[in-house]
Amino acid sequence: MAPLPALITRENFKSFLESFDTVLTDCDGVLWHEDRLIGQAHVTLNTLQALGKKVFFVTNNSTKSRDDYVEKCGRLGFKATKEDILSSAYVLAQYLKQQGFQKKVYVMGMGGIVKELQAEGIQSTGGEPEVYDGGSLSTLMDKMKLDPDVGAVACGFDPYLSYLKVMRAASYLERPGCLFLATNTDERFPVASKGLVYPGTGCVVRCVETVAERPATVMGKPSTKMFSVIQEKNSLDPKRTLMIGDRCNTDILFGKNCGLQTLVVLSGVTTQADLEKWAASDDPEQHALLADYCLTQLDDLLAFLDPKQEQC
Repeated sequence: MAPLPALITRENFKSFLESFDTVLTDCDGVLWHEDRLIGQAHVTLNTLQALGKKVFFVTNNSTKSRDDYVEKCGRLGFKATKEDILSSAYVLAQYLKQQGFQKKVYVMGMGGIVKELQAEGIQSTGGEPEVYDGGSLSTLMDKMKLDPDVGAVACGFDPYLSYLKVMRAASYLERPGCLFLATNTDERFPVASKGLVYPGTGCVVRCVETVAERPATVMGKPSTKMFSVIQEKNSLDPKRTLMIGDRCNTDILFGKNCGLQTLVVLSGVTTQADLEKWAASDDPEQHALLADYCLTQLDDLLAFLDPKQEQC
């Protein structure tokens, strides 16, 4: 059995606050649900910034570019510049740049990946719906034209996932040396509406992996590649960096993999029941999902950051 994450209280808050200089925070499920703020998350982060903490917004969501995220942050009341945003799409583009990639990328995903590739001068194809309109498979193969310049496949969130797209991606991946990259493997989005489950990028990636018979190289959390990109441009001390997230198998495991302090909030995917199950398990892999600290939601910190907020 492992200990549950520590609750942040008035007694331990001072030592907690003084233990980190930098905050990495997930977005969906921590700061907002789609376009709806979660409590006063914006006030919380703005207060931490006013206290001298450096804040980075770290997201596995590849549907938007960093420019799009700066606009969204501003609209919802968060203070962020382009340099403060780290998305899985941006990390993917940086990875290809570091590899000296000169070919074209086939994108199974949305505009966020395409825009970040364009920003690095990397050409891409795909990124739009491709629907099977009937007919035999032999006819289909005659119609499908493969781009000879494609040297990488990038899988992100793609609501237009189709048989043709999987076929095209797997066919490119048959080429010797073709790179296979995934923005992330999140199982589902941290939203619920009328009992519906919103599939995440993981289903797209697993589908292509199954057909291609090879694993993708994952760019987003829990991979350490995201932190490597931040480290390349900022002098961060992992031991004095706090990772905040709502999904333990990505956000918190990412923090653990990078040697960061970790804080889980229960406003998204992970529940208290999950934490108790993992703590009671004899499996060390489940113990690795347990954060150092836990809050119901991020703005619980306001009662300690600003005493005047305590009655809100």
